[in-house]
Amino acid sequence: MRSTIIILCLIALGVAFQKGLIEIPRHWAPWAPLYIDDPLTPITHLKLKRLNNDREACLAALDTVPDNELHYTPLADYSPAASCPLTNIVRMQSSSVRFNQSFVATCPMALAWVMYERHALQPAAQEIMGSRVAQVNHVGSFACRNVYGRETGRRSEHATAEALDVVGFQFENGQRITLINHWDNEGETGEFLRAARDGACGTFGNVLGPDYNAAHADHFHLGMRGFRLCR
Repeated sequence: MRSTIIILCLIALGVAFQKGLIEIPRHWAPWAPLYIDDPLTPITHLKLKRLNNDREACLAALDTVPDNELHYTPLADYSPAASCPLTNIVRMQSSSVRFNQSFVATCPMALAWVMYERHALQPAAQEIMGSRVAQVNHVGSFACRNVYGRETGRRSEHATAEALDVVGFQFENGQRITLINHWDNEGETGEFLRAARDGACGTFGNVLGPDYNAAHADHFHLGMRGFRLCR
């Protein structure tokens, strides 16, 4: 009897959606396009994963960044190394921040970065540091290697340009902080770095930093695989 009631309720909901009697907000609708300033929900991760194989939809989502704020170049698929082909990729040049150098990333990874920047990184910078982030310093996104550079084992996310390693931030007021020097600080710099890590979990599949292991003592690894692993 209970299962029959559940089925009838699902049918009624389906009819209501179809007739427009109930409207799901775009950011909660898995089938709706992703817009850069939509509120973050668990559905955001699903939408980003769906864009792995949909270049046009991913580029359309990037183009929802307002005010010509984002500068990127779509790239054709290519293989910088024989065993590491890259697909659905862009070169990121700048956004609301400068980068110490441009980098190649999958389109969904670039999209996750920009959403993180707008929804978490810049708000945390303004609230805690009293200044917006002007530049993000990183040590790269692509490297054709296995996890931790081992000779055997699974491929790193860097082998498919699905991760970025961030080492520090420069602010509009001139202040500079790095993970290696400020992670353990009890003041605002340490507070900001922890907020930056935690906020990244809203868009990236895995976020690894100094609390994860010694290999990440000096950087945040922001990757697309997994679901909200935040350490």
